Amino acid sequence: MLVVIALVAAGLGIWTVQRSFPTTTGNITAAGLKSDVTVQRDERGIATITADSSEDLFFSQGYVHAQDRFWEMDFRRHLTSARLSELFGESQVGTDSFLRTLGWHRIAEQEYENMSAEAREYYEAYAAGVNAYMAENSGAKLSLEYAVLGLQNPGYEPEPWKPVDSIAWLKAMAWDLRTNIEDETARALQAQFLDADQLTELYPGYPFEEHPVILADDPAGRRVVAVGKLEQGATFVEEQFNKLIESLNLTPLEELLGKVDSLITSQGEGIGSNSWVVSGEHTATGKPLLANDPHLGAALPSVWTQMQLRCSTVSPECPFDVAGFSFSGLPGIVIGHNQDIAWGFTNLTTDVADLFVESVEGDRYWYDNEWHDMTTREETIKVAGGDDVELTVRETGHGPIVSGLTGEFTAIAEAPRAETPEGKILPVGPGDMGGTMPYSEAALALRWTALDAGSTPEAIFMLNRAENFTDFREAASNFDVPGQNLIYADPEGNIGYQAPGKLPIRAQGQEGYLPTPGWSSQYDWQGFIPFEEQPWSYNPKAGYIVTANNAIVNDDYAHFLSRDWDYGYRAARIVELLEEKIAAGPVSAEDMAAIHMDNQMPAAKALKQAYSSVSSDDADLQAALDLLASWDGQNAINSAPAAFANVLWENVTERLVAGHGGDIPRDDQSRFARMFALQLDTPESDWWTGGGSTSQQELLTGAAEDALAELTKLQGKNPEKWNWGKLHAITLTHGTFGESGIAPIEALFNRGPYDSSGGSGVVNATGWSLGEGYATKTVPSMRMVIDVSDWDASTWQNLTGQSGHAFHKNYTDQVDGWASGEQYAWAYTPEAIAAATKDTLTLTPAK
Repeated sequence: MLVVIALVAAGLGIWTVQRSFPTTTGNITAAGLKSDVTVQRDERGIATITADSSEDLFFSQGYVHAQDRFWEMDFRRHLTSARLSELFGESQVGTDSFLRTLGWHRIAEQEYENMSAEAREYYEAYAAGVNAYMAENSGAKLSLEYAVLGLQNPGYEPEPWKPVDSIAWLKAMAWDLRTNIEDETARALQAQFLDADQLTELYPGYPFEEHPVILADDPAGRRVVAVGKLEQGATFVEEQFNKLIESLNLTPLEELLGKVDSLITSQGEGIGSNSWVVSGEHTATGKPLLANDPHLGAALPSVWTQMQLRCSTVSPECPFDVAGFSFSGLPGIVIGHNQDIAWGFTNLTTDVADLFVESVEGDRYWYDNEWHDMTTREETIKVAGGDDVELTVRETGHGPIVSGLTGEFTAIAEAPRAETPEGKILPVGPGDMGGTMPYSEAALALRWTALDAGSTPEAIFMLNRAENFTDFREAASNFDVPGQNLIYADPEGNIGYQAPGKLPIRAQGQEGYLPTPGWSSQYDWQGFIPFEEQPWSYNPKAGYIVTANNAIVNDDYAHFLSRDWDYGYRAARIVELLEEKIAAGPVSAEDMAAIHMDNQMPAAKALKQAYSSVSSDDADLQAALDLLASWDGQNAINSAPAAFANVLWENVTERLVAGHGGDIPRDDQSRFARMFALQLDTPESDWWTGGGSTSQQELLTGAAEDALAELTKLQGKNPEKWNWGKLHAITLTHGTFGESGIAPIEALFNRGPYDSSGGSGVVNATGWSLGEGYATKTVPSMRMVIDVSDWDASTWQNLTGQSGHAFHKNYTDQVDGWASGEQYAWAYTPEAIAAATKDTLTLTPAK
């Protein structure tokens, strides 16, 4: 009924809904093609494109992407060029101000100019294909969203696609995978309330002694050995520097970071990925198997599209026969395989961004004992239905000033001053914090590797046509942002790993733990780690490689990489399951797919340990505690114990941080699992009593009582009715109109809820946010298992479906399989593609 009401209210009808559905059979003339191109689609709408030349191949990829996902592409380019206000009005001015300050689109223009002529031709061909589709379609024929947008913003017409629109999306993905800006900001806020020891306890070090390091052996075979517990949090928790940080109003920055994240792929707990590769000595086929599932924000449609790009004759002039997962709006295949190699990605989790506290006065900043002029530029933000907004962007030598922006930010408060003969200075001497700092105000500048022009847009093509591990590493050397763990397998039986990326070398003692002093060069980055010194591995003795955002190396490695690794629970569990399967016999592709769906909760062991001695005279509470004691630690979809355990975990962590000042975020459940386990061994710790409890036991009992009351309210008094899958269900929300606040419009585009297993820090990483309910927010955005012995035996699965058109049969046709862990056959060879083909479209050059 809501859908019918929405259609009537919008003056729409079934014809309007369906008119944007792509033509998938017959012949279409496309101006700009040189030769005929064949587009074969299977029952899920997944396209295999076959062309005679590389230019026609990428032209057709642009055409097909536009057929399936043009609204998504148009929205993405408005996001990356900071022009959302042109679509949605003044509500997006604050977001546009922040993104215009970062200047993603400007940097993408530099990257385009720096490309090889060949790569530019590919991007130009892709843009021409998008524009060929737009030339024949407009308004609601492009997508239903344009009919809805017309109610708010009549007269809007999308402009032609440009190559830079494609390149800029990689900046958005780099932002989504940047790792620790939130942690750095949050710690700066928390340092006002917590001392150095408490901050270290809240952010404990990586458990090297318990959880795996990706490279147990370096390429030379030298054993990497953990060097003991790290002293963290002390570098910049000095009293005077904290006074300066206190003077900055960082809360609006933290809020705006979250708003920008929600527009990309909902950055949150769970952002990361799993990947692992097993050599043929352990597999049923005698050849490697490779698995990957990137964890991103739940999006509708899914951030990925599935596709194959094939040259009709593979040759040096047309070298592509590559299949896998792509981004709409971007030419090439990001993750997948070609005829010679397979590869997967997980987030490197290295620290590639720092906030610098600058001493500023107007458009000047203090650096190495003298004033320097900032670089400034004027930007105009056009606003649908409103007046233009003028913005002045200011940059120091470290990067753009991100504090004090219009809209979402309040003014920077004045920091403490001391009067001296030289004037007003920060009371910090040259011997401890880098010299005297005269200033009128303090500001934050962002130094981030993605704000330098890079070569990732070209590296994708290099990866797509790589023939061996040497080619793979060469492509990786150009994959600078976002930094990724790259795993590798080939039919010759080789497996490998490379940690590429533009990885900063920090000044001695700097760890990017808190915002960094910006007024002295002694705190600046000292360059970047040379590629030949970055971690890699080839055919390791273990016969497998596992990456799950865990520590790549430990402190024997020559360079600092991060202190904000994932805590390794997923990696440890994958290693445990792999070794069990290896010991039991050869590993199969089905075994690899089953590992994707493992649901072991990282806090399960510690939670059960904590409550092993807790009992209650209340029969209902004791029944719930008995349920917890019987739990296998798996967040299974129909599990009653998992429902109680996760609600209990919410209440335990809430009480644990209560009373410690400020709003301590609980956005990383793996970190809290580690913290909780360590604190169990120190019952006298003030984490147990800061919120008013008199002891560890009292906190645990009170949390259990609260959890029982909460779960009873949510799912009733009968434990047999408790169900984790329903409590943790996912509602797939359209990235724009799905959160319009207008229920009939939302009903047009949103789907669900769907029951969901898994949880935060789980291999089946369906993340949820402590303090914000139990619904799934972050997801394995796709899953794949590649069998290099027979490419057609590979399997894959997308979160939603291939189509971005609401009500199309392929809009959400893969969701049920995603929820249950079913993976679908992945046809690759011409024979398998022909057998799977349901629709064939021929794109023909204009005469």
